[in-house]
Amino acid sequence: MRVVFLSPVGELGGAERVLLLAIESLRALAGDELDLHVVLGAEGPLGDEVKKRDGEVHLLPLPTRLRVVGDSQLRTQEGGLIGRVNALGKLVAASSQLIGYVGKLRSLLQVLKPDLVHSNGFKMHILGALARPRSSKFLWHLHDFCSSRPVMRRALRWIAPRADGAIAISEAVKRDAQQVLRNSRITVIHNAVDLEHFQPHGAKADLDALAGLEPASAGTVRVGLVATYARWKGQEVFLQAASHCLNPRVRCYIIGGPIYQTGGSQFSREELVSLASRLGVLGSVGFIDFQPDTAPIYRALDVVVHASTQPEPFGLTIAEAMACGRAVVVARAGGAQELFHDELDALGVPPNDSQALATRIQQLAERPELRQRLGEAARTTAERRFASQAFAARLLSFYSSLLRYNCAIQARADSLVKIAQSTLTSSAHPVK
Repeated sequence: MRVVFLSPVGELGGAERVLLLAIESLRALAGDELDLHVVLGAEGPLGDEVKKRDGEVHLLPLPTRLRVVGDSQLRTQEGGLIGRVNALGKLVAASSQLIGYVGKLRSLLQVLKPDLVHSNGFKMHILGALARPRSSKFLWHLHDFCSSRPVMRRALRWIAPRADGAIAISEAVKRDAQQVLRNSRITVIHNAVDLEHFQPHGAKADLDALAGLEPASAGTVRVGLVATYARWKGQEVFLQAASHCLNPRVRCYIIGGPIYQTGGSQFSREELVSLASRLGVLGSVGFIDFQPDTAPIYRALDVVVHASTQPEPFGLTIAEAMACGRAVVVARAGGAQELFHDELDALGVPPNDSQALATRIQQLAERPELRQRLGEAARTTAERRFASQAFAARLLSFYSSLLRYNCAIQARADSLVKIAQSTLTSSAHPVK
């Protein structure tokens, strides 16, 4: 079975880490019965990581206008006729490059002759649907909500008949997608975590050195937010919470950076530093660049904060931090609230509530026994719910159902799915 994945970016965000784990776990499950390829819309570390996992990489760079256009860039502060004309001009300019790119992608796919094309990212959902060979099955991996993106929502609804199915990363994403893709076949497969890599024991990052700060004193409680600089990821709320929690025993860290190229969708480092300065917390907050390996970062933190201001489709950083045995504070909305039991294996807060977040941080800073209890329970939950073997089995079973293969790989997938289901039935949140 030959599978070709499509990715619009070459950097390593959450969706890209899931893609890498899919390649690795599918390879472990099916071995040489799977021939895995990845088409990248931009250069970056993702390509090197795919090669390390014995995947074939094909670079097909997105043209500049097509790369940066998106709902965030098309939202303009100019109202009325001028704003609509400017937005229309951006779309027309991108459309002229879209036609050429679809032709190149179609030619590449015709050469590769995939049994199945698996797309990641809204742009590749559309481009892949237009370019797919007739002989190949085509599916979308929905890592985000559709309904909140007016341009992509309309485009996906229009092109949906060309997709044979979709994977949603949470029940929240599935419910949202059903509003847009009313007649599409959508199945939920929760993201997974490499539990051997993301574990409580192992190397810890030197956070102060990475942030360029003087070493913190003994007993300092380290609290961090690990996320891209997308504006809805909650860095602003986290900094506001830090200003409410001016405790000399607490040092906060923002770890991440801008990885996407859609205009207007992300904070810059300068914006966040300026906000920290205005809030009076610049001296107690460290800024660390995007890290390709976040496991040592999680292990160096005492508390990991998830502070997204909009409903989170899934929340991979939550699952990874839980796997590392950390105490996690989660903004309860969207797919994120499917991942934990409040007060049992993590603590929940209302989204966009900096005061509530500060209260939780203070609670955890003052109670090391609570941090330990939550961390141990979080690891148990991660082992039960986020194992990569179960993820690969479900993924392969869905592939096989689309292809209607009646072969050893189907039987192997079905067998592993049954094992995974029997393991997960004891979970309060079974994977569906």
